[in-house]
Amino acid sequence: MTPLHRLIGIGQSPWLDTISREAIRGGAIAEWVEKGIRGVTTNPAIFEKAIAGSALYDEEIAALAKAGKSAEEICEELACADVGEAADILRSVHTATGGVDGYVSIEVSPRLARDTEGTITEGKRLWEKLNRPNIMIKVPATAEGIPAIEALIASGINVNVTLLFSVERYVEAFEAYQRGCAALAAQGAYAFPESVASFFVSRVDTLVDPQLGAWPELKGTAGISNSLAAYDEYCEMVEDPEWRALEERGAHPQRLLWASTGVKDPAMSSTAYVSALALRDTVNTMPEATVEAWMESGAKSLLNFTSGHSYPLARLAAAGIDMDEVAEQLEEEGIEKFIQPYDSLIEGIEAKRAAFA
Repeated sequence: MTPLHRLIGIGQSPWLDTISREAIRGGAIAEWVEKGIRGVTTNPAIFEKAIAGSALYDEEIAALAKAGKSAEEICEELACADVGEAADILRSVHTATGGVDGYVSIEVSPRLARDTEGTITEGKRLWEKLNRPNIMIKVPATAEGIPAIEALIASGINVNVTLLFSVERYVEAFEAYQRGCAALAAQGAYAFPESVASFFVSRVDTLVDPQLGAWPELKGTAGISNSLAAYDEYCEMVEDPEWRALEERGAHPQRLLWASTGVKDPAMSSTAYVSALALRDTVNTMPEATVEAWMESGAKSLLNFTSGHSYPLARLAAAGIDMDEVAEQLEEEGIEKFIQPYDSLIEGIEAKRAAFA
């Protein structure tokens, strides 16, 4: 038993928000699984750090370059290789949990964030290419991404909905998942894909806190408050009769996944978001440093919040914070924050590709 198992005992699944070939082949991912990690998430920034910042991939880049592959094709081959190997390590978790956990996520190109059909096409292609039941295709929860989520779920593909900052957009994502499951049920299905909804936490505080000059007591509360409001919506939606009918056929709820849970404010505890959002039927994907901090001391500060907790969204509004505007700004910035490292990764691969070719 480890502090990660304490989260599991509450009903939350701890996932790891990082991946690298060194961690996969060196045994670090397997060790984390033994300690209680039940899933792995990735994004373009993680792959940029893993691939561009390492020589471990050079031999494969050279071979692919000599085979005439473009930088984008090489990037996909490298990412899929890592995701596939990590998924194989986590397959035992997937089996032991009846398909609830044990997933590794891979994102469609961030340049497709505003392209519904492009997202659907790439999501299906990546799903078929990786050909494993414990893969999740990450789709950003933009207005264009919502119908793509529904279509992928209706095709039987596991989806990790990402870049969620708004409670209202989260509700749309859950409803898209429900419609996708309903489409499968209408075809006679009794087996359904899994989905999580990645709701970002610390980025909200990073944007809001500098605006709280006259309200210092509210610093560090916006991200948690916003997340708890989303959790309240989740608790209501899973009691809806239409959803319960799907659940009786075998569908599992689309769990909220707390993303961006590494603390940015040095005045806050390094495990503040983990302890405050240790909620039943949720996932927390943590950077490795946050997992290590939780293993060392975080479990001692477990708050075990429950639905209905009194959160200060009304006070934030009184302080002049418009959470709808915050969510809109963060969504736009979030897309760009994924495009930038993706472009940088492609540039780095292109430089190596040209040299090797």
